[in-house]
Amino acid sequence: MSGYGVEERAGPHSPEYRLFFKDGAGRYISPFHDIPMYADAGKNVFNMVVEVPRWTNAKMEISTKEPLNPIKQDVKKGKLRFVANVFPHKGYIWNYGAIPQTWEDPSHKDENTGCCGDNDPIDVCEIGSKVCSRGEVIQVKVLGTLALIDEGETDWKVIAINIEDPEAANYNDIEDVRRMKPGYLEATVDWFRRYKVPDGKPENQFAFNGEFKGKDFALDVIKGTHEHWKALITKKTDGGEINCTNLTVSESPFCCSQDCAKATVDAAPPCKAASPIPPEVDKWFYYQKN
Repeated sequence: MSGYGVEERAGPHSPEYRLFFKDGAGRYISPFHDIPMYADAGKNVFNMVVEVPRWTNAKMEISTKEPLNPIKQDVKKGKLRFVANVFPHKGYIWNYGAIPQTWEDPSHKDENTGCCGDNDPIDVCEIGSKVCSRGEVIQVKVLGTLALIDEGETDWKVIAINIEDPEAANYNDIEDVRRMKPGYLEATVDWFRRYKVPDGKPENQFAFNGEFKGKDFALDVIKGTHEHWKALITKKTDGGEINCTNLTVSESPFCCSQDCAKATVDAAPPCKAASPIPPEVDKWFYYQKN
């Protein structure tokens, strides 16, 4: 867990569920703002907050609009969101999460895609062999990126591998994924293209005709989103509804006390058993690819 811990409130698979984060000393923090982007800047090793363990369906995400930015389950039209199983995929096909201290600015038009950011931290697909836990903070090596265009917004998907993976040393760029895990990159494009179709939405589109960009390109994209985050957290950019409450960014006007953070967590419902996952979540969807 890289010295970080979590505290659950309410029950998993309920609208009230929240997963709050703590540092190594047990102090409450924001996973969005207080966990450093880099685990080791000299080696380009990044921290990744795992939101969704591989093979699961619940669409969990850092809540960017709530104090302390806990992980919660996304809700659409009053219902908890679970991603569909679009044949041949089952749930998420990687450990899915975000790099902290990054932000895809919705007012910034990306020079590569021509679309503005999606207002979230940058997403990561971790391809290692271990199935991670929700809320785990792992250290990853960046290999490349895919540019999803989601409802007109740029939504970068960074491909990375846990540095503790037994095969991590063999992966240094996107072509290593193509060579070592044949079909995985194609499956990733297929997953993102089609995962919303069972909800009645059209297939997603991509910049660069769905081609992956390599490590150096991905690192530049991440560094750009870090600069946007710095402007956000120091109020040089208007973040709108984004909650910038943090405990460690000294130059931020949004810095709060540990007592304030504890009051936020204490106000959440107590932890309880998980609600059952609706049986329709296990349905498998088959449809002809376009």
